Amino acid sequence: MADAKTASALLCMKVGEFRSLVEAGHLPGPCQVGDFERWHVRDLERIATGEAVDGQGEIAW
Repeated sequence: MADAKTASALLCMKVGEFRSLVEAGHLPGPCQVGDFERWHVRDLERIATGEAVDGQGEIAW
C-alpha cells in the first residue's frame, strides 16, 4: 500500500497531477485504511508497465 506521495512518485508525476487523474477516473481511487487513503502498489506497477492497458488503450484495473 502507498500514500498519494509515494503512489505519484511510482508513476513519476507530481501529487497534484496524480490526484487529478484519480479524480477524473483515469487512475484507480484509493482504499480507506482507517483514516488513511492508500493505493495498491501492485495496481500502480501494472499501470506503469502497461500490463493494465486493455485492447482499447484504456487502463483496466
